[in-house]
Amino acid sequence: PARARLPRSAVSSTALPSGYSRSRHGAVEIVARDWATTALSQALLAHRSLFQWAAAQPARRELRGRGVAWAVTLPAGAGAQASTPVVVRHTRHGGVFATLTGDLFPLPTRAPRELATAVRLAERGVPTPEVIAYAIHPVAGVLARSDMVTRRLPDGCDLPEAWRAAPSPAARDAMIDAVATLLRALSASGAQHADLNVKNIYIAGEGAASTAYVLDVDRVSFVKDAQVAARNFARFARSTRKWNAERHLDFGDDALMRLATRAWADA
Repeated sequence: PARARLPRSAVSSTALPSGYSRSRHGAVEIVARDWATTALSQALLAHRSLFQWAAAQPARRELRGRGVAWAVTLPAGAGAQASTPVVVRHTRHGGVFATLTGDLFPLPTRAPRELATAVRLAERGVPTPEVIAYAIHPVAGVLARSDMVTRRLPDGCDLPEAWRAAPSPAARDAMIDAVATLLRALSASGAQHADLNVKNIYIAGEGAASTAYVLDVDRVSFVKDAQVAARNFARFARSTRKWNAERHLDFGDDALMRLATRAWADA
Protein backbone atom coordinates (compact mmCIF):
# COMPACT_ATOMS: atom_id res chain seq x y z
CA PRO A 1 0.00 0.00 0.00
CA ALA A 2 1.06 3.60 -0.57
CA ARG A 3 2.80 5.24 2.39
CA ALA A 4 2.19 8.83 3.45
CA ARG A 5 5.01 11.12 2.40
CA LEU A 6 6.55 13.21 5.13
CA PRO A 7 5.82 16.91 4.70
CA ARG A 8 9.22 18.45 3.95
CA SER A 9 8.64 21.31 6.39
CA ALA A 10 7.79 18.98 9.27
CA VAL A 11 11.36 17.85 9.97
CA SER A 12 13.71 19.04 7.25
CA SER A 13 13.65 22.62 8.51
CA THR A 14 15.18 21.50 11.83
CA ALA A 15 18.78 22.74 12.06
CA LEU A 16 21.30 19.95 12.65
CA PRO A 17 24.37 19.97 14.89
CA SER A 18 27.75 19.91 13.20
CA GLY A 19 28.74 16.44 12.03
CA TYR A 20 25.20 15.25 11.30
CA SER A 21 23.42 14.91 7.98
CA ARG A 22 19.89 14.24 6.80
CA SER A 23 18.69 11.68 4.24
CA ARG A 24 15.24 10.73 3.01
CA HIS A 25 14.02 7.29 2.01
CA GLY A 26 10.49 7.53 0.70
CA ALA A 27 8.43 8.76 3.61
CA VAL A 28 11.14 8.14 6.19
CA GLU A 29 13.78 10.62 7.26
CA ILE A 30 17.08 9.68 8.90
CA VAL A 31 19.33 12.13 10.71
CA ALA A 32 22.69 10.56 11.52
CA ARG A 33 26.32 11.19 12.19
CA ASP A 34 27.98 11.68 8.81
CA TRP A 35 30.00 8.47 9.12
CA ALA A 36 26.89 6.42 10.01
CA THR A 37 24.55 7.65 7.26
CA THR A 38 25.35 5.05 4.62
CA ALA A 39 25.20 2.04 6.96
CA LEU A 40 21.95 3.14 8.55
CA SER A 41 20.34 3.96 5.21
CA GLN A 42 21.16 0.43 4.04
CA ALA A 43 19.75 -1.01 7.27
CA LEU A 44 16.52 0.93 6.81
CA LEU A 45 16.10 -0.15 3.19
CA ALA A 46 16.71 -3.80 4.07
CA HIS A 47 14.44 -3.99 7.15
CA ARG A 48 11.97 -1.07 6.84
CA SER A 49 13.01 0.37 10.21
CA LEU A 50 16.19 0.69 12.26
CA PHE A 51 14.52 -1.07 15.17
CA GLN A 52 13.60 -4.04 12.97
CA TRP A 53 17.14 -4.09 11.61
CA ALA A 54 18.52 -4.28 15.16
CA ALA A 55 16.02 -7.00 16.11
CA ALA A 56 17.23 -9.09 13.15
CA GLN A 57 20.90 -9.05 14.13
CA PRO A 58 22.11 -12.51 15.26
CA ALA A 59 24.35 -11.11 18.00
CA ARG A 60 21.75 -8.69 19.39
CA ARG A 61 21.31 -8.35 23.15
CA GLU A 62 17.94 -7.42 24.62
CA LEU A 63 17.75 -4.50 27.03
CA ARG A 64 14.63 -3.88 29.09
CA GLY A 65 13.32 -0.47 30.01
CA ARG A 66 10.35 1.36 28.56
CA GLY A 67 9.84 -1.47 26.11
CA VAL A 68 12.63 -3.47 24.51
CA ALA A 69 15.85 -1.98 23.15
CA TRP A 70 18.56 -3.83 21.25
CA ALA A 71 22.30 -3.67 21.88
CA VAL A 72 23.94 -4.37 18.52
CA THR A 73 27.01 -3.48 16.49
CA LEU A 74 26.72 -0.91 13.71
CA PRO A 75 29.05 -1.75 10.81
CA ALA A 76 30.45 1.79 10.63
CA GLY A 77 32.53 4.06 12.77
CA ALA A 78 34.25 7.40 13.06
CA GLY A 79 37.73 7.67 11.65
CA ALA A 80 39.41 4.29 11.29
CA GLN A 81 36.79 2.47 13.34
CA ALA A 82 35.09 -0.30 11.38
CA SER A 83 32.22 -0.75 13.84
CA THR A 84 30.44 0.96 16.70
CA PRO A 85 28.49 -0.60 19.60
CA VAL A 86 25.04 1.01 19.71
CA VAL A 87 21.64 0.72 21.33
CA VAL A 88 18.55 0.96 19.13
CA ARG A 89 15.22 1.73 20.75
CA HIS A 90 11.71 2.48 19.51
CA THR A 91 10.44 5.58 21.30
CA ARG A 92 7.31 5.21 23.42
CA HIS A 93 5.29 7.29 25.81
CA GLY A 94 5.50 6.63 29.52
CA GLY A 95 3.05 7.29 32.31
CA VAL A 96 -0.58 8.03 31.54
CA PHE A 97 0.06 8.44 27.80
CA ALA A 98 1.54 4.96 27.46
CA THR A 99 -1.83 3.27 27.01
CA LEU A 100 -3.41 6.13 25.05
CA THR A 101 -0.89 6.98 22.35
CA GLY A 102 1.74 4.24 22.70
CA ASP A 103 4.48 5.06 20.21
CA LEU A 104 2.78 7.90 18.31
CA PHE A 105 4.03 11.48 18.71
CA PRO A 106 3.15 14.73 16.93
CA LEU A 107 5.59 15.48 14.14
CA PRO A 108 8.53 15.86 14.27
CA THR A 109 8.48 13.67 17.48
CA ARG A 110 10.87 14.17 20.38
CA ALA A 111 13.84 12.90 18.38
CA PRO A 112 15.23 16.27 17.17
CA ARG A 113 14.98 17.65 20.69
CA GLU A 114 16.78 14.63 22.15
CA LEU A 115 19.61 15.02 19.66
CA ALA A 116 19.99 18.75 20.26
CA THR A 117 19.88 18.29 24.04
CA ALA A 118 22.38 15.41 24.06
CA VAL A 119 24.84 17.43 21.97
CA ARG A 120 24.45 20.49 24.20
CA LEU A 121 24.93 18.44 27.38
CA ALA A 122 28.03 16.74 25.99
CA GLU A 123 29.51 20.10 24.98
CA ARG A 124 29.07 21.23 28.59
CA GLY A 125 30.68 18.14 30.09
CA VAL A 126 27.55 16.27 31.20
CA PRO A 127 27.94 12.49 30.73
CA THR A 128 25.07 11.21 28.56
CA PRO A 129 24.79 8.72 25.66
CA GLU A 130 25.83 10.11 22.28
CA VAL A 131 22.97 10.16 19.77
CA ILE A 132 24.23 8.49 16.61
CA ALA A 133 20.98 8.77 14.64
CA TYR A 134 17.22 8.87 14.60
CA ALA A 135 14.62 7.87 12.03
CA ILE A 136 11.14 9.37 11.76
CA HIS A 137 8.24 7.41 10.20
CA PRO A 138 5.17 9.60 9.50
CA VAL A 139 1.67 8.34 10.24
CA ALA A 140 -1.48 10.03 8.93
CA GLY A 141 0.33 13.25 8.07
CA VAL A 142 0.52 14.80 11.56
CA LEU A 143 1.83 11.96 13.73
CA ALA A 144 4.96 9.83 13.56
CA ARG A 145 6.90 6.99 15.10
CA SER A 146 10.63 7.21 15.69
CA ASP A 147 13.66 5.05 16.39
CA MET A 148 16.74 6.29 18.23
CA VAL A 149 20.30 5.00 17.88
CA THR A 150 22.74 5.89 20.66
CA ARG A 151 26.31 4.87 21.34
CA ARG A 152 26.38 2.03 23.84
CA LEU A 153 27.70 3.10 27.23
CA PRO A 154 30.55 1.27 28.99
CA ASP A 155 29.55 -1.80 30.97
CA GLY A 156 27.35 -0.91 33.91
CA CYS A 157 23.72 -0.72 34.99
CA ASP A 158 21.13 1.69 36.32
CA LEU A 159 21.57 3.14 39.79
CA PRO A 160 19.14 0.81 41.65
CA GLU A 161 20.83 -2.31 40.27
CA ALA A 162 24.30 -0.92 40.93
CA TRP A 163 23.37 0.18 44.45
CA ARG A 164 21.97 -3.23 45.38
CA ALA A 165 24.99 -5.04 43.91
CA ALA A 166 27.54 -2.80 45.66
CA PRO A 167 29.95 -5.09 47.54
CA SER A 168 30.79 -2.63 50.30
CA PRO A 169 29.94 0.74 51.88
CA ALA A 170 32.99 2.15 50.07
CA ALA A 171 31.53 1.08 46.71
CA ARG A 172 28.26 2.83 47.53
CA ASP A 173 30.16 5.91 48.63
CA ALA A 174 31.91 5.99 45.25
CA MET A 175 28.49 5.93 43.55
CA ILE A 176 27.37 8.87 45.66
CA ASP A 177 30.46 10.75 44.49
CA ALA A 178 29.65 9.90 40.86
CA VAL A 179 26.02 11.05 41.17
CA ALA A 180 27.13 14.25 42.93
CA THR A 181 29.53 14.97 40.06
CA LEU A 182 26.66 14.46 37.60
CA LEU A 183 24.34 16.77 39.55
CA ARG A 184 27.01 19.48 39.65
CA ALA A 185 27.54 19.16 35.90
CA LEU A 186 23.80 19.43 35.23
CA SER A 187 23.53 22.51 37.41
CA ALA A 188 26.57 24.17 35.84
CA SER A 189 25.03 23.72 32.39
CA GLY A 190 21.64 25.08 33.48
CA ALA A 191 20.02 21.71 32.68
CA GLN A 192 16.80 20.91 34.51
CA HIS A 193 15.65 17.29 34.17
CA ALA A 194 11.90 16.96 34.63
CA ASP A 195 12.19 13.21 35.26
CA LEU A 196 15.46 12.83 37.13
CA ASN A 197 14.86 9.51 38.87
CA VAL A 198 17.05 6.62 39.95
CA LYS A 199 16.29 4.66 36.75
CA ASN A 200 17.50 7.57 34.61
CA ILE A 201 20.99 7.43 36.11
CA TYR A 202 23.39 4.82 34.76
CA ILE A 203 26.54 3.84 36.64
CA ALA A 204 29.61 2.62 34.76
CA GLY A 205 32.95 1.69 36.26
CA GLU A 206 33.85 0.91 39.86
CA GLY A 207 35.26 2.78 42.82
CA ALA A 208 37.01 6.04 42.04
CA ALA A 209 36.54 5.31 38.33
CA SER A 210 32.72 5.30 38.60
CA THR A 211 30.86 7.60 36.22
CA ALA A 212 27.16 8.49 36.42
CA TYR A 213 25.39 9.13 33.11
CA VAL A 214 22.03 10.86 32.74
CA LEU A 215 19.42 9.20 30.49
CA ASP A 216 16.09 10.24 28.91
CA VAL A 217 17.44 13.68 28.08
CA ASP A 218 14.41 14.59 25.96
CA ARG A 219 12.96 15.62 29.35
CA VAL A 220 15.76 18.15 29.93
CA SER A 221 15.26 21.90 29.51
CA PHE A 222 17.89 24.60 29.82
CA VAL A 223 16.95 27.41 32.17
CA LYS A 224 18.58 30.48 33.67
CA ASP A 225 17.46 29.85 37.22
CA ALA A 226 19.50 29.72 40.41
CA GLN A 227 17.16 27.01 41.70
CA VAL A 228 17.96 24.45 38.99
CA ALA A 229 20.30 22.50 41.30
CA ALA A 230 17.72 22.38 44.08
CA ARG A 231 14.99 21.23 41.68
CA ASN A 232 17.13 18.46 40.22
CA PHE A 233 18.10 17.27 43.69
CA ALA A 234 14.51 17.40 44.95
CA ARG A 235 13.30 15.37 41.97
CA PHE A 236 16.01 12.77 42.56
CA ALA A 237 15.29 12.64 46.31
CA ARG A 238 11.57 12.01 45.69
CA SER A 239 12.52 9.13 43.45
CA THR A 240 14.84 7.52 46.01
CA ARG A 241 12.23 7.80 48.75
CA LYS A 242 9.60 6.22 46.50
CA TRP A 243 11.96 3.36 45.67
CA ASN A 244 12.84 2.95 49.35
CA ALA A 245 9.16 2.67 50.28
CA GLU A 246 7.99 0.50 47.40
CA ARG A 247 11.07 -1.55 46.46
CA HIS A 248 13.32 -1.42 49.51
CA LEU A 249 16.22 0.23 47.72
CA ASP A 250 17.95 1.21 50.99
CA PHE A 251 19.10 4.59 49.62
CA GLY A 252 18.27 6.35 52.88
CA ASP A 253 18.35 9.89 54.18
CA ASP A 254 21.96 9.45 55.28
CA ALA A 255 22.95 8.74 51.67
CA LEU A 256 20.88 11.71 50.49
CA MET A 257 22.61 13.97 53.02
CA ARG A 258 26.04 12.88 51.80
CA LEU A 259 24.91 13.39 48.20
CA ALA A 260 23.57 16.88 48.94
CA THR A 261 26.79 17.90 50.71
CA ARG A 262 28.94 16.76 47.78
CA ALA A 263 26.61 18.02 45.05
CA TRP A 264 26.87 21.55 46.43
CA ALA A 265 30.51 21.31 47.49
CA ASP A 266 31.75 23.43 44.58
CA ALA A 267 28.55 25.33 43.87
